[in-house]
Amino acid sequence: MRLSCERTAIRIHRLFNCALCSARSLLLVLSVLMLAVSGGIQTALAAAEAEAMTEEEAIRLGEEFGVAVGAVDEEIQKELKLQQPQGVAVFEVIGNSRADYAGIKVRSVIKEIDKKEIRNIVDFGLAIKKAMKECNFTVGTYEPADPGDPVGWGVNFHFVGCKRD
Repeated sequence: MRLSCERTAIRIHRLFNCALCSARSLLLVLSVLMLAVSGGIQTALAAAEAEAMTEEEAIRLGEEFGVAVGAVDEEIQKELKLQQPQGVAVFEVIGNSRADYAGIKVRSVIKEIDKKEIRNIVDFGLAIKKAMKECNFTVGTYEPADPGDPVGWGVNFHFVGCKRD
């Protein structure tokens, strides 16, 4: 009788261990699935946000920031001797705006906002929308040097402070 109880106890112990291993495996699988689903959701949200941003909205946000912008086309690329037609060209800076106070220049190309690369108008719209909610952020531009400067074009970083009333 004692031997039978010991065997039963060993069997129960083995079954418990198997069940525990299965539960751990199940938890691991569920965790991986949850991460995949949440990553997919984040990707879908980012895609939806990008789809929601139109070029017209990005241009309006640029004007709210204080710049009239447009795409960097092949003509601008050649004029500025850019390797690729990426970024956003600044056609006008509105006086007494955050862009004006930050020192952004006409004929410059905005290449990044708060360390976020700007490849096109939609990238610009998404980045400036997020950045303008903050008090301080930076704008990286590729811009002409002052007249008479032998260096020519260069990269410049502009600090954009809190909105002034």
